[in-house]
Amino acid sequence: MAKDVAFKQSLGLLDATMIVVGSMIGSGIFIVSADITRNVGSAGWLILIWVLTGLLTLTAALSYGELSGMFPRAGGQYVYLKEAFNPLVGFLYGWSFFAVIQAGSIAAVGVAFSKFAAYIFPGLSEKHILFDLGFIKISAAQITSIGLIVVLTYINTLGVKEGKLIQTVFTLAKIIALAGLVIFGFGIAANKGIARANWDTGLVLGHREGNQIVPYLGLAGLGAIASSMVGSLFSSDSWNNVTFIAGEIKKPQRNIGLSLFLGTLIVTAIYVATNLMYIYVLPLHDIANAENDRVGVTASLRIFGDNGTIVMAVLLMISTFGCDNGLILSGARVYYTMARDGLFFRQIGVLNRNAVPARALWMQGCWASVLCLSGKYNELLAYVIFVVLIFYILTILGIFRLRRTRPDWPRPYKAFGYPLLPLFYIVVAGAICVLLFIYIPAFTWPGLGIVLLGIPIYYAITKNKSPHDIPGKF
Repeated sequence: MAKDVAFKQSLGLLDATMIVVGSMIGSGIFIVSADITRNVGSAGWLILIWVLTGLLTLTAALSYGELSGMFPRAGGQYVYLKEAFNPLVGFLYGWSFFAVIQAGSIAAVGVAFSKFAAYIFPGLSEKHILFDLGFIKISAAQITSIGLIVVLTYINTLGVKEGKLIQTVFTLAKIIALAGLVIFGFGIAANKGIARANWDTGLVLGHREGNQIVPYLGLAGLGAIASSMVGSLFSSDSWNNVTFIAGEIKKPQRNIGLSLFLGTLIVTAIYVATNLMYIYVLPLHDIANAENDRVGVTASLRIFGDNGTIVMAVLLMISTFGCDNGLILSGARVYYTMARDGLFFRQIGVLNRNAVPARALWMQGCWASVLCLSGKYNELLAYVIFVVLIFYILTILGIFRLRRTRPDWPRPYKAFGYPLLPLFYIVVAGAICVLLFIYIPAFTWPGLGIVLLGIPIYYAITKNKSPHDIPGKF
């Protein structure tokens, strides 16, 4: 593999937007509304949670546009944090990204794909144990998810055009399918009586006990809102993945920021419309108590009858397939850039003859496969939503810092609504972090521990390096 191979700018605005949309939409929109409804109780708050999530995501995406214009190269958020603060902060993000955030997401989406495939092919069920090694049982679902990761990783090693084709085709397919589900839901199964009863709950904030809403006392309602947003924020996450592949996007100063805005706007509209459809098709009790929280399956059965399970399974297989491809394609560029900066395994910082970081792709795929076998990915992901928000807050704070420290640096695009909208995100996301810290510490402390574990690793990596060996080191 030649070390002088460079990234090829092969992705246009449509491709970049499809990476944003495809990486965001997985299986969450079909599941997490059940938990949200149990926590907030009313139809009004169910929609408000999704609207607030969309506003936060759009605000962050619009703010990231400035950073992507300033640093239009591979690595995205890792680069922004390193440049705005120092290499340690960038490394802690990259470490968390590799250890849990990206690899855990790839594993979770891969297993979700296999679970939905089992609706059509029962032999792929997680109940079908292929190997019992005593200390671990390996199911057909786990093997299927690993097979998906291996196939998509291999395809992406062939070149960015191959990964781009899969991403664009499957993302357009899932947008059309989701739009069709919403349209059919309103056109075939909408029930005015159900909708009226749901909307009669208004903006009452409380937890559901059967058909009753028990209002929260004191500040407990704020904790319920914060914990409810864990699911919606996860479902809306990974929008920043397009920044990781900036080196392969045409006119990155323009197209990254624009794709962030268009992609997050499309997903926000789809998510809100889907939840409105749920409210018009299903009683709130059925949304809150859907079997295994699969609200999408329950709605699809109401819309399409006995064929609803198959319809939803196919939609979810398309959705998770495209989502995993976007995560795999983009994530490897972060490790590649870290390696080029001397903050990761040196061998990872090499492109293959197809101008893609093949070694980084395979390393990522291997770790995601281990997480598939461990079964701990969902637990790890739950731990780090707090940390993900912290890094988003730090990145947007970086805009303020860079405005002060590098006022003359070219900014082809400036953060929309600066300083009010970035401050809005920092305040709201910060408040959510505080509430999560207070009300669900079992998730926040372990997540923080994973990040802090990166500090001794960073110093072990850099102890024999001079400051000049690490780009951006102060």
